[in-house]
Amino acid sequence: MMWHMELSDFGAKLSSHSGILQLMDDISKPLAEGVKPRPLGGGNPARVPQVEAAYRRQMERLLADGEAFEDLLAHYDSPQGRVSFLEMAARFFRSRYGWPLTADNIALTNGSQSAMFYLFNMFSGTTGGKRRTILFPLMPEYIGYADQGIEPDTFVSVPSKCTYYGDGTFKYTLDVDAVREYLDSHEEVGAIAVSRPTNPSGNVLTDTEIRTLAALAREHSIPLIVDNAYGLPFPDIVFTDDAQPLWNEDIVLSMSLSKIGLPSIRTGIVIAREDIIRAVGNINAIAALATGSFGPALAHDMLASGELVDLAHDVVRPFYQRKAERCAAIIRSAFEGTRYMLHRIEGSIFCWIYLPDLRIPTLEFYSVLMKDGVITVPGEYFFFGSDRQRHGLPYPHEHYDKCLRLNYSGDETLVEEGIRLIADRYREWSL
Repeated sequence: MMWHMELSDFGAKLSSHSGILQLMDDISKPLAEGVKPRPLGGGNPARVPQVEAAYRRQMERLLADGEAFEDLLAHYDSPQGRVSFLEMAARFFRSRYGWPLTADNIALTNGSQSAMFYLFNMFSGTTGGKRRTILFPLMPEYIGYADQGIEPDTFVSVPSKCTYYGDGTFKYTLDVDAVREYLDSHEEVGAIAVSRPTNPSGNVLTDTEIRTLAALAREHSIPLIVDNAYGLPFPDIVFTDDAQPLWNEDIVLSMSLSKIGLPSIRTGIVIAREDIIRAVGNINAIAALATGSFGPALAHDMLASGELVDLAHDVVRPFYQRKAERCAAIIRSAFEGTRYMLHRIEGSIFCWIYLPDLRIPTLEFYSVLMKDGVITVPGEYFFFGSDRQRHGLPYPHEHYDKCLRLNYSGDETLVEEGIRLIADRYREWSL
């Protein structure tokens, strides 16, 4: 007789259904027979030929350099990451931005998703007999965070403010007073966390907003964690000028090589105070022994020479900006005559569309669209961390079940077909 598998609370929590599981599953699972896929769902970046050619040159250089390739395969890097890359990256950020960094301020992880998992659980959960939480001050936020807390009720959040414009667009902004009030009345908050650009909405927190959050973090003796996976200086998928790279000892900055052409290699970069970096390296040793070597090996010379940043600014940014502008134009055309609002696309590879007249939740609308082969991500997954939800009630934001996230980075014909089908179905399912 087969024995019954009984999972721990940890095992049950991390192996249960989640939004991020659905998102990643939708990237690869087949649709019903005869249904043409229009994949606007997952976070896969586009293939950019100039970037791929640059990595191919680096790979060919490695293969031609004696036993450099074999050495890369045959040895573990340190738990903190490839030492030569850490030292070079510290020099790069010192020189470019004046940040007072050494290699002891930088750690690598197996992807920025892993980095955020480590950081969230370092600063939340049971601490000295007390419970600590992570505060998200601009909800909606990234679907991949929602289930990363090891302990229950790890995440709390403050709904964003929203500005609507006459051109059919809107923008989320930080409700500074609400964030300050929450921090003042909840001493259990262990860290503040944001993504910049924000996944899902394509919102970019301004320099003033980041400085405000960093000052609040300092005032409450907690870190501000900034997920910079789409930001500056690479991959530089930022279409606004008010978004300079910012770091100080109150900020933990998480970066990635995924959106600049290396998603499968899984290389995250964490910049922080030395004590935080030591802790990240120690967790790496326990969870993974070491970090992967290919990402830092391929990117080393490109970052050192400035080629990586030049590719980001001169190739990757305009590549995605053109796609974003085309996507917005298609949405305006396809949704003409309906009530809809498009979040201003300030960065990332997504657009976020608000459908106020939708008479069913977007979780149900998602299933309607799947029948047409249109893969999206329903908005409910991006709103989490409220007390109301713990009592089975909707998140307290009017956009909660009326938004879809669309990835516009894929094949342009399929993107357009998908958007026009969404608009057609919206007309059918409107109030």
